[in-house]
Amino acid sequence: MNGQIEPTQIRPRGRTVKYTPEVVFHLVRLWQALGKPGSVKLKAALPEWVQYDEHPDLRANPNLVQAITDISRAQLDRVLSPHRQEPQVGLSGTRPCARRIKNQIPIQAKDWNITEPGQQAQADTVAHCGNSLAGTFANSLTLTDIYSAWTENRAFWGKSSARVIEAMRDIESTLPFDLRGFKSDSGSEFMNYELMAYFRENRPGTPVQMTRSRPYKKDDNCYVEQKNFTHVRQLFGYFRIEDAELIPLMNDSYKNYWCPLQNFFMPSQKLLRKTRVGARIKKEYEPAMTPYQRLMNSSSLMEQQKTALKERKSKLNPFILQKGLQNKLEQFEGILRQRNTGLIAA
Repeated sequence: MNGQIEPTQIRPRGRTVKYTPEVVFHLVRLWQALGKPGSVKLKAALPEWVQYDEHPDLRANPNLVQAITDISRAQLDRVLSPHRQEPQVGLSGTRPCARRIKNQIPIQAKDWNITEPGQQAQADTVAHCGNSLAGTFANSLTLTDIYSAWTENRAFWGKSSARVIEAMRDIESTLPFDLRGFKSDSGSEFMNYELMAYFRENRPGTPVQMTRSRPYKKDDNCYVEQKNFTHVRQLFGYFRIEDAELIPLMNDSYKNYWCPLQNFFMPSQKLLRKTRVGARIKKEYEPAMTPYQRLMNSSSLMEQQKTALKERKSKLNPFILQKGLQNKLEQFEGILRQRNTGLIAA
């Protein structure tokens, strides 16, 4: 009874911690490298991205790699929730066109029964105007293929039809499939005779069919509208870009780094069907895949096109693309900061 009492170790309640701070650190690092996607896309991308990751901790610890690839979607949301931020909202630069032009382009509300790449693509523009639509500034054109979610972006100065056509010609030269359908909103940059002539003339095959969405119905162009944030705002933010000399740097970032990263290594989800169950709508999605994987699984693409895609991907590494992109963005922000500082001093 008079002996010394030895303290006993009390086991804390709950499960043993599986995802240590080291695992969380690498998950956050990979999540940021992927562009901060949702848990569904991140879960689908982790196994491939880990193979390209040259971090010494991952190469020396297979158990760490296993923990990263085995994590569930729900646990990803819990781990990443402290690091997420609410997205900003930008201004809309869409201006209506003449009624006589709109009457020549049919309205197509919804895009159903899309079974082949290039069958229908949606387009939209994003204004890099900052807090004001006054004056002239840079714009970004986004083109998204509905079947594969393959997306291309190009920047141009102002909003003239000639600039849009120039951007479209550059985009079509890099698409791994032939474009047969083009859908946009009723903005004046799309509803004009020059763009109509571009799609109808000088085509070896069938001319591209132009359609438009209903006014004030963004859901009609939902496939490209969702890319305004993920493919444009996440890259260049909400800055006002009113220097035409920055356009080549933006296009270099889009064409050589951002679009290959998104199309070859970033999974996306597609809705398969919606079923009404009583008063609720049940949505079913296909497994998250990259646009590259959807194209490779398509029977509509010729073997030559698939071979070219394989060769193109074999030369890419997502971490090298991400590093090169960061260098371009630092250069872009440095020039933008220098110009803004000069304007304030003047």
